[in-house]
Amino acid sequence: MPRRPANALPLARRAVLAAAPALLATPSIGRAQAAPVELHFWHGLPQPLGGLLEAMVAAYNDSQRGVRIVPSFRGSYPETMVAAIAAFRAGTAPHIVQMFEVGTATMMAAGRAVIPVHELLERTGTRIDFSDFLPAVRGYYQTADGKQASMPFNSSTSVMFWNKDHFRQAGLDPEKPPTTYAELEAAMRRLKAANTGAVPFTTSWPTWLNIEQVSALHDIPLATLANGFAGLGAELRIDNPLIRRHLENLVRWQSEGLYRYGGRDNAADALLPAGQASIVLASSGLRARVEKEARFAWGEGMLPYYDDVPGAPINSIIGGASFWVMQGGPRNTRSEAEMRGIAEFFRHISQPAAQAKWHTDTGYLPLTRAAFEQVKASGFYERNPGAQVPIEQLLRGGRMTDNSRGIRLGGFVEIRVIMQEELERALQGQQPVAQALANATTRGNQVLRNFERQNRA
Repeated sequence: MPRRPANALPLARRAVLAAAPALLATPSIGRAQAAPVELHFWHGLPQPLGGLLEAMVAAYNDSQRGVRIVPSFRGSYPETMVAAIAAFRAGTAPHIVQMFEVGTATMMAAGRAVIPVHELLERTGTRIDFSDFLPAVRGYYQTADGKQASMPFNSSTSVMFWNKDHFRQAGLDPEKPPTTYAELEAAMRRLKAANTGAVPFTTSWPTWLNIEQVSALHDIPLATLANGFAGLGAELRIDNPLIRRHLENLVRWQSEGLYRYGGRDNAADALLPAGQASIVLASSGLRARVEKEARFAWGEGMLPYYDDVPGAPINSIIGGASFWVMQGGPRNTRSEAEMRGIAEFFRHISQPAAQAKWHTDTGYLPLTRAAFEQVKASGFYERNPGAQVPIEQLLRGGRMTDNSRGIRLGGFVEIRVIMQEELERALQGQQPVAQALANATTRGNQVLRNFERQNRA
């Protein structure tokens, strides 16, 4: 492998830094000035979640006078990432950007383009007790030596939602969702025979649910080197018997009218609340939309698993996003006032009351033990059955392994697209599943090697 000069920055860092003209930092606001420090915050949450996030920001703005957070929706998570890079090039980067979990390795490789949260807190003298955060959440966004790189916020995991009315129509117990894939297939057949007018089964986030979560639940590696947490030299391991078996099931179920591919990313989210699907595997963050839009009784349960796999199931992995602090430019750092404002906003959203409200309003996880205990003591889970499922599923199996901690692969946004493309070709009958996985592995490993070359110190 060719070596770069010792003084050369990794390409990913140089691309960001060179493309980003010095940003004009907001002037420090003196104590005598009445105008608040204005901080721009880009997020990737559509409605209704985006509205709930912006309402949280508005409430924070109203609660104090020193800072005004200006939120702006920038499209889906991948679109928000592209917009943030373009903003560097244009010299209009936001102070805070919401980045989904699979962009973590890319953000960590950006070097001086971002300000790590641990550095932000040290420089401003702000304390956030990350030891109280759920281990599966804080660990995803930490460096190898345990320092917090970004601020966890809207963390979720995957769960099952089902239409209880359709279950009754099919003669199924509406209070007992399928727990294994064998039970799921039997339920799908009953639902199809009942002519509910809906497809029995679909999945949102196709690769997260059908490759990443299936791997984690059954304690098999998605990639070597602890799914990338242990270094840049990781290689994909998705071409394995369990994933082949599962994707072949999807292809078969689709051919029999039991399963419907709902599209990439979260495109399938709409199917269950619209009554067009009886069962969906999706982010726990979908709960807010189901509560708002569904005109039927529904339930929330844990992901199914293959019960003939020894040791399964263990914990699922998180999804969602965290907040990253963006630098003003290589020669124009953020002002002290801006830094203090960002740190104080992060401290505010980590408080139990803020976390408890976000959790109960949206279905995202309460990130801290204190918030979870506050919600539990309020009786919320008794009044809202299923809302506790994401937390229980993250703790399922009683152990977290290298295969269920999460994923930290460079270029994983692109790798997800590759996996979706190859899966789509299999579902369309253009290639067998084995070929799809072989192609995805070859193409995905090329992305990993490119990222490694660009960022190897």
